[in-house]
Amino acid sequence: MEAYGLPPVNPKGIVIFSGGTAANSLVDVFEKVSTGNGCSLSYVIPISDNGGSSSELIRVLGGPGIGDVRSRLVRLIPSNGSSSERTAIRTFFNHRLSSEPDRARYEWLDIVEARHELWKDISSPKKELIRSFLNVLNMEIVKRARPSSVFNFAKASVGNMFLTGARFFSGSFEAAIYLLSSVCTIPPHVSILPIINTNFTHHIAASLADNTLIVGQNSISHPSAPTALSLSGETPATLTPTRETELHDSIEDANLPGSLPTLRRQNIVFSKADEEDLPARIERVWYINPYGQEIRPPASPRVLEALHAAKAVIYSIGSLYTSVAPSLIPRGVGEALSSPNIRIKILILNGSIDRETGPPWAPMTAIEFVGAIAKAATGTDIEGEEVVARKEHARFVTHVIYIDSPDTPKVDREELASLGIESVKLYGRKNRDGKGVRYDATALTQALEAIVGRKAEREGPSRRNTLHH
Repeated sequence: MEAYGLPPVNPKGIVIFSGGTAANSLVDVFEKVSTGNGCSLSYVIPISDNGGSSSELIRVLGGPGIGDVRSRLVRLIPSNGSSSERTAIRTFFNHRLSSEPDRARYEWLDIVEARHELWKDISSPKKELIRSFLNVLNMEIVKRARPSSVFNFAKASVGNMFLTGARFFSGSFEAAIYLLSSVCTIPPHVSILPIINTNFTHHIAASLADNTLIVGQNSISHPSAPTALSLSGETPATLTPTRETELHDSIEDANLPGSLPTLRRQNIVFSKADEEDLPARIERVWYINPYGQEIRPPASPRVLEALHAAKAVIYSIGSLYTSVAPSLIPRGVGEALSSPNIRIKILILNGSIDRETGPPWAPMTAIEFVGAIAKAATGTDIEGEEVVARKEHARFVTHVIYIDSPDTPKVDREELASLGIESVKLYGRKNRDGKGVRYDATALTQALEAIVGRKAEREGPSRRNTLHH
């Protein structure tokens, strides 16, 4: 079955739920498993990111958060062979402009005018095709410039700019992804599927166990001091919510009047290394409209199509509540995931405890990861009461892959087995920064192939059930 004129997803494929950066390290593993099984590979990506350069594109131009989509597309550029153009295209779409706004603006002009050194080794036909969409975006930025607000080019991702320009030109987010996939020569059996097919911004909110409410993905995962806007000389720290809303309403941008101030700030600069602990655990995540009211948007038809034809689903490493959960919440996903037609549903546990799965004194366990996935997929009522019994969690997770380390979530194999969930311990190595551990690619490939159904082709002795520090 075709959707929106795009090629159909091949039957009996593997569907990966993930965000961007963390899961990029496992792309080669997933590719080996999918090609070994002779099936398609679909990456389901959230579109709720409102941090980094995406925050400025959203603020001025509107549209979905595209950073994770761009990150995965560029990571999927084939690395086999010695094509200098592929290397140049990867460098081009991964490039970020200067962190200094004026210098970044001049660098952007050098790019759209084809004077930047980034164009070296990119053939003329591809260069002119890429430039055409960058110039579409440049015109949109110029059209939207107002005395109260101009686009801040600082740290802008060239790949994000291209996707946005292609979306404006075509009027379709899926068409923009298809175009970048073509430019990047992504293999035809691989699909990048945004969880919601939209030209609009979708934000998430989270509630904590102590009743704290956090609005916006950046505030949940990587909070930072917002980049200063021209708010009559006043700073967000000294403003009341009403006053801040009034000041934001005086700024002409893509935000609806009266939108929550938290969703309207620039969040260009943030750090993933320096994170404050949350005061309590995250209890629930949901989508909101610009005024903070809960909504439950429908999942993209192509995502549901991929799930209905899937032989296996993998919940990849990454931020549980901002990379995986936002793709489980939309309507239709939980029903598709709980279907017995998907025989294999694998959770790959993270190699470290992060801000979302802490606090450090009481980190989430493996069974709590499984429960969070089931809760997100099935939804909750307004009071937060779970609508799926614990004994039914195996409808959403059948296998848990993990590394046994002091830095990783604790796994009670007997407890998981009592719920019908198999656990597989793998080999891992300490990260170079000493924080957390990472999976050995060979061991993970062998485990996934064994679970999904293809007998692993051993590259030396099995590396399961061992741990190396």
